[in-house]
Amino acid sequence: MKSLGKKADGPRLERMMASKLWRGGSFGNVHPILPGLRDREGPRPTLSDFLCGGERRTPSAPLPSFDPRDAWNRKAASGLRATWLGHSTVLIEIDGYRVLTDPVWGPRASPSRLAGPKRFQPVPIALLELPPIDLVLVSHDHYDHLDYPTIRELAKLEVPFVTSLGVGAHLEAWGVQPERITELDWWESHRLTRTGLSSELTVSAAPSQHFSGRGLKDRNATLWSSLVIQTTKHSVFFSGDTGLTTQYAEIRERFGAFDMVMLEVGAFHPSWGDIHLGPANALKALDLLGGGAFLPVHWGTFSLAMHAWDEPVETLVELAPKHAAQLVVPRLGEPVEPAHVDGVTPWWRGVDRREPGAPVAEPQAMTLPKAMPWPVD
Repeated sequence: MKSLGKKADGPRLERMMASKLWRGGSFGNVHPILPGLRDREGPRPTLSDFLCGGERRTPSAPLPSFDPRDAWNRKAASGLRATWLGHSTVLIEIDGYRVLTDPVWGPRASPSRLAGPKRFQPVPIALLELPPIDLVLVSHDHYDHLDYPTIRELAKLEVPFVTSLGVGAHLEAWGVQPERITELDWWESHRLTRTGLSSELTVSAAPSQHFSGRGLKDRNATLWSSLVIQTTKHSVFFSGDTGLTTQYAEIRERFGAFDMVMLEVGAFHPSWGDIHLGPANALKALDLLGGGAFLPVHWGTFSLAMHAWDEPVETLVELAPKHAAQLVVPRLGEPVEPAHVDGVTPWWRGVDRREPGAPVAEPQAMTLPKAMPWPVD
């Protein structure tokens, strides 16, 4: 299937092989797994558990959402505004630039439109209704971050892409012109200027603790990264997918303080706690990064683990005061300026209200394509 993408070859592969992260024919994490992150004794969920197990893994009704177009027509008063569009897709407006992270408009986090994890509801805004985008960022090649039908549509535009080493092979195979693709190793940067804007935009790749692959035979064939987005006035951190690593302290030392930090909080499980943060470890990562307004991502869109769909955000709300964390939890499609956010409105709690004693809905049956790896992200 075309959605599986394409393996790197030629000069692209040569550059990948020159990376310090390339070992024995694939990329690998360099940071030791911190004690207690992965439960080696507890049972790992089986594929059957993932397909049919768990309670409240999807909301019983659509989540509240906004049409952000009117707000996008007005400049952000503070210079920094973010619109969470679902999962890890965020439109960041930073001092006149518009940056789109891990764009996923497809109906499933899967190589197939007929099987695999299905999104809870459509994106609040159609892809072609976005304002002009200056840059698209893709952290890694998993299906819930790199979406074939979305890239096919974006390929028709003139927007440039910045991604991790090797991922450009997928983009190019799906129609993105090679000159519009920049692939970064960790600690490398790409700079962008636009006529009429006084500040330069810099995007830098930084460490994350994860893995990659879109099929059964391409594990770790491309790199995964977190991303730092900066102008002279503002700085934003985007985790992509990652487990907890003390490399976050090094990121803070290299790039300074962040005005906004976007960390993944969903799809966590004790048996893969080394490759996903979850809410508790996301707050620890936030501490290592030195704080900043915390916009949680990677939740509220796909069921990719066994926990309830709203467990990540409920746990965050409970634990955040102990870390003095400034949470920014907008509704889908709601543009927010972190500098102007004061407190959290728990809008998600109205979705699953049940009368006492009412039965819990059975989880929806799910199938995965044969070519899909497990775990899926």
